[in-house]
Amino acid sequence: MNRLLLTLTITATVGSMLSSHPVSAQVLPPMKKAESVKITKGPQLEVAMDHLTIIRWTTNNPGGSDVHYGVVHYGTDPKDLSQTAKSPIRLNRNPSTIFRVRMTGLKPRTTYYYRVTSEESNGKSDGVKSTVNKFTTPSPGERIVGYPSQPVPRPR
Repeated sequence: MNRLLLTLTITATVGSMLSSHPVSAQVLPPMKKAESVKITKGPQLEVAMDHLTIIRWTTNNPGGSDVHYGVVHYGTDPKDLSQTAKSPIRLNRNPSTIFRVRMTGLKPRTTYYYRVTSEESNGKSDGVKSTVNKFTTPSPGERIVGYPSQPVPRPR
């Protein structure tokens, strides 16, 4: 029993020393800000259901601060996109970034128009803005899957 307690104590001590060592928690500096951010795919509807709609798009990596926000400006009139939804994303070292923005509280069977953009955590725009797109929310209890666009296999 004493041997087991000694083993557990040593393991816990060594584990806490390793996890608190500053070298094990290196933080990389932010990536260099991109000269020009471009939307390379989308924007498009990923999914729409009763309680949730997700819009997604891909850009080259904007760089700058590690935390960015995908922003969707939307409304039922293409000339009045006064509603806004934002979702945070943590940038990684990949050459592209996929933004996914959650929208809630939309009315069923309603056409919404939207434009996407992105910004750094300080609110500074990445300088990219899409054209106006649209989608129609499903009826209650229905689900629309827009991405992936491949057909879903039927069960046999």
